[in-house]
Amino acid sequence: MSFGWSLNDVVTQGSKRSKMSHHVPTITSWDINDSLAADFDGSLSGLGSELGTTSYNMSEALLALPVFKSENLDNGFQYILGAATSPAVKLNEETLTYLNQGQSYEIKLKKLGDLSDFQGKYLRSIVKICFHERRLQYMEREQIDSWRNTRPGERILDIDVPLSYGLVDVNIDRDCLNGTEFIWDPTKETGVYVRVNCISTEFTAKKHGGEKGVPFRLQVESYTYEDRDNKLIHCGSCQIKVFKPKGADRKHKTDREKMDKRTEAEKEKYQPSYECTVLTEVPLDQVANIATPSVSVSVKSPNNSFANLTQSFSDMHAGSPIQKKPQADEDDDSSSCNGGSGSSKKLKSSSSSDDLNTAVSLKGKALTCDACAQEVTAWLQANRFSSYKQIFQNFSGADLLRLTRDDLIQICGLADGIRLNNALQSKAIRPRLIIYVCQESDSVYHALYLEHLTSQELLEKLAKLYNVSGEQIGELYCQGPSGIYVLLNDEVLQNMSEQSRFCVEAMKSETSDQYKVLLKSIS
Repeated sequence: MSFGWSLNDVVTQGSKRSKMSHHVPTITSWDINDSLAADFDGSLSGLGSELGTTSYNMSEALLALPVFKSENLDNGFQYILGAATSPAVKLNEETLTYLNQGQSYEIKLKKLGDLSDFQGKYLRSIVKICFHERRLQYMEREQIDSWRNTRPGERILDIDVPLSYGLVDVNIDRDCLNGTEFIWDPTKETGVYVRVNCISTEFTAKKHGGEKGVPFRLQVESYTYEDRDNKLIHCGSCQIKVFKPKGADRKHKTDREKMDKRTEAEKEKYQPSYECTVLTEVPLDQVANIATPSVSVSVKSPNNSFANLTQSFSDMHAGSPIQKKPQADEDDDSSSCNGGSGSSKKLKSSSSSDDLNTAVSLKGKALTCDACAQEVTAWLQANRFSSYKQIFQNFSGADLLRLTRDDLIQICGLADGIRLNNALQSKAIRPRLIIYVCQESDSVYHALYLEHLTSQELLEKLAKLYNVSGEQIGELYCQGPSGIYVLLNDEVLQNMSEQSRFCVEAMKSETSDQYKVLLKSIS
């Protein structure tokens, strides 16, 4: 896995539209060393100096970009990352972009030139994170496997589906942590939002604090779709470094302060900071040699339904235990292998029915310390933790209950770790209202926890507290101003103050065997 980056491959970038207001002469062949500084250095100097105080506008940044090479306008692609480049990069070096861990960044995709041949056709693109250093490129698989062991259940690269637009379908391979693929229409405006969940220092050799993080490459490959050969037609990439949240902003500030201390002559040797990053084209013969086989080439048929796109994302992150379509395919294969008798299908149906009954019986129940490994697996399945069954396959109930909240967050991630900890601890749902009641002759109060805030719920809890039937309580009243009786309905209950205290008084109805219950407020 190697890259050859020559000066002629660097695509010039720009920033705010106001900086490009002067006339740019038509150039057919660009010589970076001789012409770039003379033509554009004066107009582009200082761009990005206000990066920390201005809001980012992708559309404005795109309008401000200079023209690309003329040979790429007829049959080329344009990938633009919505993140600023570093101002501390020399003119003869490739741009470097800083990203925050877990933050969503837009990659805008566009097919340049004549689009008549792409009407009604789709393209398949793969976005992935690779290593920039040759040493780590040879160890990529080992490095990713090591990261997987330390961060089980997490991915290096994710697509933020709700923010993305123009996508037809997304296919996320669980085994490929550093890449994902999607289908898009080149005739429509398309943007995919990605999140990088690892940081550059996680792959440094020695971790004593203060180490310089390794650079990554954010790479986008585009292939033909609905063709048997799945031909690679374009590839672009850029150099990035990933920091902990807010770390990229601090790094930008540090770089600007360093540049401010340099003389004007020294500043001329460095590139200005641009508001967005243009991915540099990679020769296709190099991509063929470095293509990672871990990214699946099988994709689902696009049907222009964004609901399916969201579903594929949900299946990936929620760990859906039942996927109906693959199950149907397996049943059909089993049936054909048995001569169409369908006996295997019936066996699977019976087995799945038993699993479903077990899951229903364990749903919402607490896991006991004497549960065996099989019971732990069934409990995880019943409580929507099926994606972690393999991780905890050898854990007994006692083993799982010994794990602390921090342990579970480290294993399952923040959201699922907190949810699993709450399920293991059998934490009750926080009530919407708590009131305290007692009888006139009693000085001990009883707490009533209300979750639905209805008068019927309060009636049932009072009946249970005083060991009477709910039918014996006719109406509920609360004492209002000047001692008046106010009918206690749902609206009155919903406006009660939290942790109010009441004295309960029961009055026998004159017309029936029911009681009227009065709640007297105690200040």
